[in-house]
Amino acid sequence: MQVWDLVGRIGGQIRVAPSGAILGWDMGAALALARALSIDPAPVAELLPAIEAVMVGKINERIAENANNDLG
Repeated sequence: MQVWDLVGRIGGQIRVAPSGAILGWDMGAALALARALSIDPAPVAELLPAIEAVMVGKINERIAENANNDLG
């Protein structure tokens, strides 16, 4: 549950491309926050990339849908 709690706290630590596409979380900031919250970094390093991949895909899908809606 601790990694999931961390996910809820790192929402503002997102890397964004100049195009507006979401690249992912700032993992350095995520691991620093995990340490500050006394969360073991091993499961964070193991699980966060998989969660990040889903987050990036879903947000970028929404960005593309909104761009298509604005065009049509």
